[in-house]
Amino acid sequence: MPKSMDQIVSLCKRRGFLFQSSEIYGGINGFWDYGPLGVELKRNVRAAWWNDMITNHDEFSVLNGAPREFQMTGIETSIIMHPQVWKVSGHYDLFADMMQTCRHCKKLFRADHVWSMLSDSAWVKSFAECFEKSVSDDRIIFSSPAALNWARRRGPKVAPGLALVRNPEITMSWLAEDLQNQPDLDLGLPKLLQYMATEQKNITGFQMPCPECGGDLTEPRRFNLMFETFTGAIQTEENRAFLRPETAQGMFVNFKNVVDSMSVRVPFGIAQIGKSFRNEITPRNFTFRSREFEQMEMEFFCHPSESRQWYEYWRNRRFAWYQKLGIASDNLILRDHAQDELSHYSVGTADVEYAFPFLGPGEYGELEGIAHRGDFDLRSHMEGKLCKGPNGLELEKLADGSPKYKGSGKDMNYFDDQSREKFLPHVIEPAAGADRATLAFLCEAYHEDQQPDDKGEMQSRVYLKLHPKLAPVKVAVFPLIKKEGMPEKGLEIYRELKSAGIAAVYAQQGAIGKRYRRQDEIGTPWCITVDGDTMTAGTVTLRDRDSLEQIRLPVTGVVDEIARRLRVS
Repeated sequence: MPKSMDQIVSLCKRRGFLFQSSEIYGGINGFWDYGPLGVELKRNVRAAWWNDMITNHDEFSVLNGAPREFQMTGIETSIIMHPQVWKVSGHYDLFADMMQTCRHCKKLFRADHVWSMLSDSAWVKSFAECFEKSVSDDRIIFSSPAALNWARRRGPKVAPGLALVRNPEITMSWLAEDLQNQPDLDLGLPKLLQYMATEQKNITGFQMPCPECGGDLTEPRRFNLMFETFTGAIQTEENRAFLRPETAQGMFVNFKNVVDSMSVRVPFGIAQIGKSFRNEITPRNFTFRSREFEQMEMEFFCHPSESRQWYEYWRNRRFAWYQKLGIASDNLILRDHAQDELSHYSVGTADVEYAFPFLGPGEYGELEGIAHRGDFDLRSHMEGKLCKGPNGLELEKLADGSPKYKGSGKDMNYFDDQSREKFLPHVIEPAAGADRATLAFLCEAYHEDQQPDDKGEMQSRVYLKLHPKLAPVKVAVFPLIKKEGMPEKGLEIYRELKSAGIAAVYAQQGAIGKRYRRQDEIGTPWCITVDGDTMTAGTVTLRDRDSLEQIRLPVTGVVDEIARRLRVS
């Protein structure tokens, strides 16, 4: 059965996974709060990533086809860094989107998103419906009376800013004149919308309509995506700073500190999980594109001659991580960037992408990017801001020949005391979003089926098929009835599970079937029921969420069995 984002969003609110930030005041776009279950799920996602990268890493073994042994370490850097970090890294100049503002409703849009938004716009669909055969192979079967009728009747409600609505006769005259002079004029939907949005064609040229109200848009202009703040008591240019748009730079500027303090040898990785902030113009699709988000990034430093091998290794390993935690291979792709997509610093980039329910058939959204960054970052922080020149990366200079933004001047080279070689390491960067990963695991886990209730009647069951390592609650303990010592025995088992560090809940209210369904809906893998046989034979019922299989288990073996299942999952 196809799943929809409406179903998933509803479950998240109903069961305490995610809430709109500041909801009692109407919310604030692009910010989300994780509820009691959501915070546990996201914490488990972070823990699974950290365990894979750091805790469980064996630096004395060659792992999963790695070129050779390597070391891993962690770090946590500050959210606000020296402003020069962002100037040298390129974010200050390049981290901007081209934006357009509607002169009528004043809303802001990314210039490269306008057409896709128009395709889904309610007023565009309404306008297209005013023709009996509105669109055929992207061509409009145009009818002037139908367009005028729509402009006078429906247009004021759905597109009050559209030139056709505000001044239909003038607007239509441009089209009539051009049709007379150009009988073969292409009237595909994009061109027709421009005619409908243009009132002063001889002065302004064609206008692109606003996806929201149809009003004309301003020329595209740059909009910086970094959140600005100030350090100290007075807000001046000297103490202007930025909330970090990525965690990566904190690892680059600490490269030498980690090498010197931890005696690590290249190749090695520095991993970090932390908050980042981007002033997205149009946050959308639930938590997929937010203004405050959490990243799980790792910078892997290696010898330039081995960097391509390490890029392939991390590219494949990160793709496998999502599948290992329950995302079906049918919903996941590893897409290599085309040459014209690559960032100016990138030697090669691949994205792990997931088929989110809010996307169309065959469409995927980015979960994680694995980038071969060469020596761009360490060289930039050593020398100054780099740009892509005719012979590769070179220092960006002002008219007088001085660097546009100076680097730290610190030597970022690595010295190998065994080979006696000094070199600037290349960097491979797997960069994942904790929020996007959490959302993907939620979307993948959502299932519905038909199961009998306590009376034997078939009812729809919603359940989250979360990997046990990710599930917020691992096991629920239920006494069958609230007497005969069952509640006391259930609490005893519950406390033993908690003492063993296993996330457990205890519930005794409601019919047993309803208690099962509630745990199914929040993704609890196993339920333990204390019944009459528990009090006489010392066994409990262990129920599996996915298969619904029920087995008898000795009370004394409950904790060990749950721990075993978690280990092998």
